Amino acid sequence: MEVGASMAMTSRAPGAGVAGAGVRRSAFPVWEKQARAGSLRVGGATAGATAVAVRARGTRPVTPLCSVRASRGNESLHDSVDEALLLKRKSEEVLFHLNGRCIYLVGMMGSGKSTVGKILAEVLGYSCFDSDKLVEQAVGMPSVAQIFKVHSEAFFRENESSVLRDLSSMRRLVVATGGGAVIRPINWNYMKKGLSVWLDVPLDALAKRISQVGTASRPLLDQPSDDPYTAAFTKLSMLAEQRGEAYANADARVSLEEIAAKQGHGDVSKLTPTDIAIEALLKIGNFVTEEPTVHGQVDSQSRKMQAL
Repeated sequence: MEVGASMAMTSRAPGAGVAGAGVRRSAFPVWEKQARAGSLRVGGATAGATAVAVRARGTRPVTPLCSVRASRGNESLHDSVDEALLLKRKSEEVLFHLNGRCIYLVGMMGSGKSTVGKILAEVLGYSCFDSDKLVEQAVGMPSVAQIFKVHSEAFFRENESSVLRDLSSMRRLVVATGGGAVIRPINWNYMKKGLSVWLDVPLDALAKRISQVGTASRPLLDQPSDDPYTAAFTKLSMLAEQRGEAYANADARVSLEEIAAKQGHGDVSKLTPTDIAIEALLKIGNFVTEEPTVHGQVDSQSRKMQAL
């Protein structure tokens, strides 16, 4: 059904989307500082089935060049303009073929799903949601860490599946999923109603970032350690081993190492969220334009457009 049908939640994509495309920033560690994707009111949630209701408004028009510090000079300005124009052009190329389908971003914790999701939603005219935030609000708790502590991981996973089930009945959404959403097959049933994109970030980059910002909000990593980086890397490696094949089920894979190599960087931390969003649109475009069918039916309209 279209967004707005039976939902009691309001979401807006904040200006942290493509407004940031005008400022060259590293993707690490600004992701942790982004504003929340939306707000909702939910009643009557249970562990078995969360009654999530969403009424989403479209995102604001893209503002490709919000501000550029004068000290960056003309080169930075030109880079920002080129980046914003490329982002907009790629979004226009894939929008028709998406046919309103939702986009689900999957990947390890800290991979930037929420920030990249906001950028994609802004340029596509979609609404953006963070599934972890929806679960927190559905069960009336301020954080995933507290849900794990007071209830259990299993309780959280049940509610996470309920949220994804409800979102999967809608259209024109970008959903940033939790890092562990891929481990339940039922969640893939919901996400396959749209398109899934895996943000594949090197573990050492994730460990550096998470050790810098702390693990208090990440219950699977929050353990006392004299060496936060080593502790984070060890735990992330274990999780990656468990989830690697599940992430590979995604329709498209966005490798930060590949993006960095194409740009001549030796370090993925030099990439901006907009760099990653552009690559995501490229991969989404490759996937949707090669599809023989859309929702099981021949995309005759697409063929007519190509023939013109």
